[in-house]
Amino acid sequence: MSATAETFAPGLPVEIGKIDRELKKLWAEMGNERTRASLMNLAVYSEAPGSLPRNTEIIFKITEDHACRAIVISANPTAKENRVAAWISAHCHVSRAGGQQVCSEQLSFALEGPSTQLLPNIVFSQLDSDLPFYLWWQGEFHDATHPHFWAWVDRVIYDSQSWSDFEAQMKLVETAQTEARQRIVLCDLNWARLVQFRLAIAQFFDHPRTHERFGEIERVEIDFAPEYRSTALLLAGWLAAQLHWTLEKDSRENALAFRDEAKRTIQVSLDEKAGEPIGRCVLKCGSREFRVAHSANADLLEVAGDCADAKRTCLMPAGSNDLVRLMSEELMRGGPHRVYLRAMNAVRSLL
Repeated sequence: MSATAETFAPGLPVEIGKIDRELKKLWAEMGNERTRASLMNLAVYSEAPGSLPRNTEIIFKITEDHACRAIVISANPTAKENRVAAWISAHCHVSRAGGQQVCSEQLSFALEGPSTQLLPNIVFSQLDSDLPFYLWWQGEFHDATHPHFWAWVDRVIYDSQSWSDFEAQMKLVETAQTEARQRIVLCDLNWARLVQFRLAIAQFFDHPRTHERFGEIERVEIDFAPEYRSTALLLAGWLAAQLHWTLEKDSRENALAFRDEAKRTIQVSLDEKAGEPIGRCVLKCGSREFRVAHSANADLLEVAGDCADAKRTCLMPAGSNDLVRLMSEELMRGGPHRVYLRAMNAVRSLL
C-alpha cells in the first residue's frame, strides 16, 4: 500500500443505513474542542483505480479553506460482483483565529457492478439540507446518468483538458443542464487554469485610453504544453469572445484566423512547447508588443509591454496547475460563468 493510501484512508467503516447514527457518535467522541462546519455539499465522483485515497487527500487540503460535507465516490461499473461499502471521517484544521479546530465531514463510498446505479439515491440521501450541491465529476461523463440526478446539482465541475471528444462530452453536459432546467452552472477546471494569464493580459488594457489598441491587434502567439492544446484554444476563445472576433473557416489545427468587426484578419498561432500548460502569450499590434510569459522555475508571470521607445516589465502571480489549487480557485468563484461559455463557443469547432 502506498504512503498516500495509508495516510489518507477513507475512515471508519459503517453500514449504509447507520451513517447518521455513526456520525453523531463520531462528533460526540470529538468533544467540544472541535466544531463541525459546512458551507456546501461537495460530491466527488471517479472511476479511476485508487481514486478513494487520492481524493481523500485532496478533500483534506480543500477543507482547510472550504468547509463542506464531502461525499467521495469511487465507482467501478464494469465489475462483475455487486458491492457497496461506506466509510465516515472528519477533516479538522485549526481555525485562522487559532485554538479551536474546525472540522468537515467526509462520507466515502465504493460502488462496484450494478450498485453504481444507486449513485443518485446515495448522494441525495447524504446531502446536508439547504446547502448548495457542487458535483466534481472526474473523467468523462456517461449518457446513462439518471436525468433526475441533475435536478439537484447547483454547479458541476469538470476538466475538459482530459476529454477525448470535447463535442460529445459537452453535449452530455448541456443535456444535463437542460434536464435541470438550466439551473446548473458549468465549471471547467481547464478554464480555471487561465485565470492569472487572463488577468495579466487584461491589465494591459485597463485604462480607457488603451482601448483603441484592440483594433490594432494583428497577431497572437500562444505557447502550450503537450496535452494542453484545449487550454490554449480556450485562451484564444476568450480573446475572440471579448473582442468580438469571428473564427474563419480556413483555420487549421494550430494556425487560427479570426476576423474582427472592422473585417481585419487576426492570426493566432498555437505552438506546443514543454513547460507550463500555458507558457507564453504575445499580442502584437503594430509597433507595440504585449507579452505574458511564465517564469522558469517560479510561480510568477513576467508581464512586459513594448512600444517604439519604451518598455516596462512587471511580475504577477502565475497560479498553479495543482488540482487542489484549481478547485480552491473554482470554489471561490461565483456567478454563471458566462465569459467561459462565450470563450468556449468561440472556438468550439476546434476543441
